[in-house]
Order: sequence, then C-alpha cells, then structure tokens
Amino acid sequence: MTPDASTWRSSAKYDHLDALTASDLAWEWLRRNDAYDADFEASRTGQGDPEPLTEHIRQRWGLRFPSRSSSRTS
Repeated sequence: MTPDASTWRSSAKYDHLDALTASDLAWEWLRRNDAYDADFEASRTGQGDPEPLTEHIRQRWGLRFPSRSSSRTS
C-alpha cells in the first residue's frame, strides 16, 4: 500500500534526507520517538543505576555507547 502524500505541506522540507547515511536517517526518526526520549532522559538525568539503564537502551533500541579509551602513559 502506497502512503497518501497529497496532504504533505512541503516535501522540500525533507529534501535533506536524500543526503543522509543510514545511521543518520535512523537517528532522525529515533530522536522523535517519545519512548526513546523518555529512556534517554532517564539515563541522562541519573534516575537509577546507569548500568541497567544503559543495558535497557541497548536492548530496546539497538544502541551501544562505547566507553572512552583510557589514557595510557608510557
């Protein structure tokens, strides 16, 4: 089934999507998801233990947060 695009107000607003990579496009839609926003906000504000929250986000949204590399001294 083809979506009805006749009610779009301006397709020009979406022209920039043609230049996005797959991960950029995924992020554009993910950041608009209210459930993701709530999960992210909980992890950002420190509501609860960060490890289970990070694991929850990884499992639910398929995201991972690489840890920073430790600085090594020679």
